[in-house]
Amino acid sequence: MEQDNENDVLNETIFLPDFCGIRMVLTVVVVAELLAFVILLMTSIDRPMSWDRLGVLSLFIQWIALSSIAILCVSRKWLIRLNDTLAGYISYFIVLMVTLVVSELAYWSMTSMGIFDNLRSHVDFILRNLGISAILSAITLRFIYLQYQQKMHMQAHANARIQALQARIRPHFLFNSMNTIAALIRSQPENAEAAVEDLSDLFRASLSNAQQLVSVADEMELVRRYIHIEQLRLGERLSISWSLDDIPDAALLPVLTLQPLLENAIYHGIEHLPEGGEIKVFGQRKGGWLNIVIINPCLPPDSARRSQGNKMAVRNIDERLQIAFGKPAGLTVLRETDQCRVEVVFPYQEKK
Repeated sequence: MEQDNENDVLNETIFLPDFCGIRMVLTVVVVAELLAFVILLMTSIDRPMSWDRLGVLSLFIQWIALSSIAILCVSRKWLIRLNDTLAGYISYFIVLMVTLVVSELAYWSMTSMGIFDNLRSHVDFILRNLGISAILSAITLRFIYLQYQQKMHMQAHANARIQALQARIRPHFLFNSMNTIAALIRSQPENAEAAVEDLSDLFRASLSNAQQLVSVADEMELVRRYIHIEQLRLGERLSISWSLDDIPDAALLPVLTLQPLLENAIYHGIEHLPEGGEIKVFGQRKGGWLNIVIINPCLPPDSARRSQGNKMAVRNIDERLQIAFGKPAGLTVLRETDQCRVEVVFPYQEKK
């Protein structure tokens, strides 16, 4: 598992793509064939086009392209341990060496067929191929590097935004919790001590990496600690029913996904109802996807006491789910007359 984690980190820090992937191989084949067409069109100005020439040219270029990515595929586990500059130069050198070797083999093959018969044609053939390969491989590697830089910039921007959202926690929960603890210190010191421990665990989780994936079991432990604090404050006004048997405990999701949703259910719903209410939490498994639904009572839309909220937690969680798992992971919110329904959707993944 440690080796897998190390490979994941290395894959994120190297600008060279995975040349072993089928998509990359198909892309190289298509681009190489397009290059063969372009070269054939350029060299057919003073001579008629020939399918035989296209076949030979395509075979030659495909040999260089596929041989290059095969060597880069095998070498990647060493290249990823180098800095980007050195890895780029070595990759560039590999492509040029492959071009030289394939060109030599092609030259001697064509010489045996009587196409080339002197040293000058040999030098011209090799230098021309190396020149074309040098220009195209330099442009390609530069394009790959710029794409990598853009991807890293976008990811850094998304992570910075998520960290900012995570840091802007509403202070009402802290104030309410501290008031509850202060009220319990003399009358119920054991409950006050337990509430302090629960509060410290919650804030420790809030300071963790926003992209960290935790198991559903660990997330539910944080949720129960939060609910315990709120039940000390709200008493019998707050009740919760759980039905998460279909959700595997080992399933992964971003840290602090469910707790802010329970906080919203209490802050925007239960807290405004004089008689309180029940929050229902249930889960379903549909193939490789997991759904967790939270339903809580709330004031009607036209109520003057209804809290609108700023939807910060919802945006935060939705962004983190999509960054962690891609679409269609995320959450949806449905507000009805007297209740609010939030559904969290994410794929079933476990730690390797």
